[in-house]
Amino acid sequence: MSPALVAVGSTNPTKVDAVRAVVAARFPGAALEAVPVDSGVSAQPLSLAETRRGAMCRAETARRSRDADWGFGLEGGVDFDAEGRAWLCGVVAVADRAGQTVHAYAPMLVLPPVIAARLRAGEELGPVMDHLSGRHNIKAREGAIGLLTAGLVPRAHSWRLTVACALAPLLRPELYAAGTSPPPSVL
Repeated sequence: MSPALVAVGSTNPTKVDAVRAVVAARFPGAALEAVPVDSGVSAQPLSLAETRRGAMCRAETARRSRDADWGFGLEGGVDFDAEGRAWLCGVVAVADRAGQTVHAYAPMLVLPPVIAARLRAGEELGPVMDHLSGRHNIKAREGAIGLLTAGLVPRAHSWRLTVACALAPLLRPELYAAGTSPPPSVL
């Protein structure tokens, strides 16, 4: 299915541009609208599950708010593992008109202990990264992933990759249908 209209549940330029780039590459005629929506989770999600819920809520709310063919939700968060390490995480969800919501996980990387401690104390990652880097609004530019990888993986690249991966079930539904075996020529 080719979407005529997609809605992105964010006005963050890094997130919107990631969706725009992927959608334009595959569906050049599709229109895109950025929609400020609530994630339905805390301002700083502190688990992969909460981050996923936020992405799904954004996708569904954005799609419904504009009666779009697809709604995208991109949510960044932090996940603490059993050893107490903090991991940068992200989820992209895509909701369609049929009520299906699919998702993919962004690359994860361990955060430095000083950042983990501040997150445990209740701070949000964006302002912590701004303070440590001496820059303003880093989450709308290179992001924590860009800063920590010395520019090797800017936030925009991570989001674009994850948006493309989240679309896989919608781009190849014949391969994701339960109980079906498509002929080899489908690949």
